[in-house]
Amino acid sequence: MTSRIGLDKRLNPYRADLAAAYLRGEVDADRFVESEDFQVAAPRAPLLRRAEDHAPMDTELLYGETFRVYETTGDWCWGQSAQDDYVGYVSANLLRPSQGSVTHRVVALRTFIYPEADIKSRLAIPLSMNAKLVVTGAAGKFVELAGGGYVISSHLSKIDIYASDYVAVAEEFLGVPYLWGGRDARGLDCSGLVQMSMERCGIACLRDTDLQEATLGEALADPTDLSVLRRGDLIFWRGHVGIMVDGETMLHTNATHMRTVKEPIAEAVRRIDKSDGPVTSIRRLKTSG
Repeated sequence: MTSRIGLDKRLNPYRADLAAAYLRGEVDADRFVESEDFQVAAPRAPLLRRAEDHAPMDTELLYGETFRVYETTGDWCWGQSAQDDYVGYVSANLLRPSQGSVTHRVVALRTFIYPEADIKSRLAIPLSMNAKLVVTGAAGKFVELAGGGYVISSHLSKIDIYASDYVAVAEEFLGVPYLWGGRDARGLDCSGLVQMSMERCGIACLRDTDLQEATLGEALADPTDLSVLRRGDLIFWRGHVGIMVDGETMLHTNATHMRTVKEPIAEAVRRIDKSDGPVTSIRRLKTSG
């Protein structure tokens, strides 16, 4: 048996020696195992391509997100993000056993976990938008978390309550530095910006630009016709994506400015054409406009 064509290793946990049990019959592997769920216990956890400290970071997991672990070897766990199915290695010391079903998400761009229900408490753990929390009770303007700690309640929403405008969410990241593989309010990349904004609005979104281009919305007929652009459209190049704020202005996180910026789309198209080539598609979601 050979691996099924199109079974992307970024999204499907299989190696020659080990694979997820649900892939039995789909791939070749020496062993097939069930996963064990862990939660991220750090503000962010790099998901790496190899079990090495200096391996490339493909993406990040946020506080409270679930990581499905298929193998733990020494200091490393190999598994899959429950958020977007991305596969890779995470340092075991950044994970903990699940503390229960997530009840809330962070909706502020950034917030903190305080050791006490007091903003003057010295130790504070930073959290990004879309971090996941298990809330156990209220304490004035704070909520208390499973396992201890307090967060400002106005910075959270229940896990099943979503924003309605992903463009407005994306605009909150203006000025945030560019970080390859990042999806955190302290640093992110172009596809991370799209994914974070979509998630806040309850829209399923894969991690990398090619995956987003293949699955989000519907492609417009002519990717060279910039006159049809409107708010919410996604514009793709080879390895890059931006979000249209209106018919003439694009919002994107990029390595030219090294931060999240707005700029005229015509100017961006001319510049990016010299490095990454022409626009490959314009995609429109039903919720955009």
